[in-house]
Amino acid sequence: MSTEPATTAEDRPIARRGAAASDKARSANAGAGAVDGSRDPRPILPLWAALIVSALGGFVYDLGFPGASVWPLAFVGIAMALVPLIGRSLLSSFHVGLAFGLAFYLSHVSWTALYLGPIPWLALSILESLFVAGGAVLITLAYRWVPQASRSRWVQLIALPALVAGLWIVRETVTGTFPYGGFPWGRAALSQSESPFAPVVSWIGSSGLGFVMVAITAAVIEWVRVRGWRDLRTAIPVAVLVVVAVALPAFPTTPAGELRVASVQGNGPAGYFDQREQGDVLRSQLEATEPVLDEDVDVLLWPEGGSDIDPTRSPSVARIFDGLSEELDAPVILNTVTVEGDEGDERFYNTSLLWEAGEGAVDRFAKRNPVPFGEYIPDRWFYDAIVPELTGLIQRGYSPGTEPPVFDLGDTVTGLAICFDVIYDGLIWEGARDGAELYMLQTNNADFRGTDENQQQLAIARLRAIETGRSVVNISTVGTSQVIDPAGRTIDALPAYEAGAMVTDVELRTGLTPSVVLGWAVPLLLVLGSLVGLVWAGVVAQRNARRRTGSGAGREGALEA
Repeated sequence: MSTEPATTAEDRPIARRGAAASDKARSANAGAGAVDGSRDPRPILPLWAALIVSALGGFVYDLGFPGASVWPLAFVGIAMALVPLIGRSLLSSFHVGLAFGLAFYLSHVSWTALYLGPIPWLALSILESLFVAGGAVLITLAYRWVPQASRSRWVQLIALPALVAGLWIVRETVTGTFPYGGFPWGRAALSQSESPFAPVVSWIGSSGLGFVMVAITAAVIEWVRVRGWRDLRTAIPVAVLVVVAVALPAFPTTPAGELRVASVQGNGPAGYFDQREQGDVLRSQLEATEPVLDEDVDVLLWPEGGSDIDPTRSPSVARIFDGLSEELDAPVILNTVTVEGDEGDERFYNTSLLWEAGEGAVDRFAKRNPVPFGEYIPDRWFYDAIVPELTGLIQRGYSPGTEPPVFDLGDTVTGLAICFDVIYDGLIWEGARDGAELYMLQTNNADFRGTDENQQQLAIARLRAIETGRSVVNISTVGTSQVIDPAGRTIDALPAYEAGAMVTDVELRTGLTPSVVLGWAVPLLLVLGSLVGLVWAGVVAQRNARRRTGSGAGREGALEA
């Protein structure tokens, strides 16, 4: 398809008026306008259609994630986000990106409104959508500058899709780190936990898989735009990328025996607004644990918030955990709220404890990434002035922990993550590097009963298993609780919203996958490489424009002479 621009209402230069203007001035103005836009791609869609397609694309993109879980639709949604950006002005591309972001996030995180109402849901969705809109502007610049920088068909088929994919990851990286530690929920890779593309994460992580997904989609778009069916050789780049991504097996880690894990889902009143008395959650967990007390196990695992009384401050509750550990002849991994500091200067922590009979808490790990506006209020003075009725619900704020995310169980080291900790790459990589042979992920999904949130989080846990080459025991207060093997397959599970317990022989693995070894190098390379590539394309495009301006002026001078 030709990349010469059509004059549209959106991009047409302002008409010059005045009968007194000389013919020479009108000619110069027209010539300059032709040079500026001569290699801009045409908008494929008018603005009104672009907004509709982009908004529909946001909904389609969400259908690729857990809930509907139709993973191919994630690719369709990405395409519906990209196509409307081609040839747009920067302002309209911002609006088109905003439409996609709002449609996606309002659907994807609708569970945030379940108990707290529409304000947190709308605030989060709008904030994330603004980042999506900003990313759309960068992608629009790529679609504008790369064709101006080079007329090569192969640049359009290879370099342009790679740049677009990298800029998509730039936006994902920003939303995953800013503000307040970011919200890396809804990344493209998280839609692929049960797709043939999932093993890619063991090599290049979630950022790498997201890059591959967008690159494939953008490459198909460009192949269609150049009418690639006229020369099937043009399909080779995208075909090779698809084949490699699908055929590539997960990186092999080394089997290192088994660990028999008893994990308990108490289904107690663990929600923020659940009616309960102190100790009700603990009692629910104890009742659900009773069926496994006769089992020969290596460790007992409880979920986040499994004990609503801190055994380090309650001798009677400490005796309960001493009894459990003694009866099972195994340590207990529990989670509770711990407090440090003097009265009036207390610091609260969402803490997992490794408990052994007669010794008490022999190790601890406090949640590294407390949830902003859920577990603490950042800049409280500001938000108290805006929405005091909501910030007032969070009476105490949790502090971030600093301990290594592993427990040494004797012959085995387990990696740890508490609830939303699982969405942060660095913590998971740190656990594997610290010697984790499996992961025990504790979570409390009681505030999101009946929503897609627990399935979305479970998909992240599944990808973590594949990414690290480790088994994952994902235990929740209410569900969904599963044991996942290093290939991402479910080997044990409990029904959601029912009390129950699993006793599972969990495979242990050693060795580090390339994803863990490379760590931040992959997203850093993608982000910096894409930004440098975009700047380079812009510089070359402007240089080419100046050359064309000079040659055009020279021809015009020759004609006048």
